[in-house]
Amino acid sequence: MAPTTILVTGANRGLGLGLIKKYLAVPNHIVIAANRDPSHPTSQALADLPKGDGSKLIVVKYDAGVEGAAFDALEQARGQGVTHLDVVVANAGIAKLYPLVKDAKRSDLLEHYHVNVLGPVELYQATRDLLEKSSGKPVFAILGSGAGALGRQPPVPNAAYGPSKAAVTWYGVRLNAEDEWLNTFVIDPGWVQTDMGNAAANLWGIPAAPTTEEDSVNGIFNLVTTGTKEKYGGKVVLYTGEVQIF
Repeated sequence: MAPTTILVTGANRGLGLGLIKKYLAVPNHIVIAANRDPSHPTSQALADLPKGDGSKLIVVKYDAGVEGAAFDALEQARGQGVTHLDVVVANAGIAKLYPLVKDAKRSDLLEHYHVNVLGPVELYQATRDLLEKSSGKPVFAILGSGAGALGRQPPVPNAAYGPSKAAVTWYGVRLNAEDEWLNTFVIDPGWVQTDMGNAAANLWGIPAAPTTEEDSVNGIFNLVTTGTKEKYGGKVVLYTGEVQIF
């Protein structure tokens, strides 16, 4: 049986690293870890992760903020024998600052949009043909955020990161409608105790984000592994499996 092939971006830390660990531990999986610097110690350490029987790791260079990087990453994967994709998790993202709208600089807004919106859109474009070659029911999952919610918008300054997550959610809904064969949905991972999540919490006087990495990773893994297009396609889904009103 052909191995299940997974690609995760932002794969050397936080939720991306957690997902790589989960998938590598499962037998007969090819796990593609995409990150900005494969020579970095955190990326090099991926090679030492435990692997299930018949599973292997491929590391490719990918920067979500660089035009064309997704296509280059897929060429690297093809060069290492990848012929199809079953799951793509667009996890890479940035949250560099949390300004009020009156203080937000155009350059900061554009940087967050380039990485958090155009990055996943280009990743979809670059992976689409390999997803279409899946023998199962392929998934393209986008990591969104409650920070991008409209009807339940969090009452905190967030004029750069928040709107970028709102925009990428639009694409998740649209892609699911455009490709009937592809299960595309947006995952709200919770407010997670990653470096990024805790930095935001500290900024607002909270000791730590409320959701543990383990809970979020386990939830995301379950959603991507078992979620169907009929149940989750074109929706925003909390890591617990609860469909969100956006």
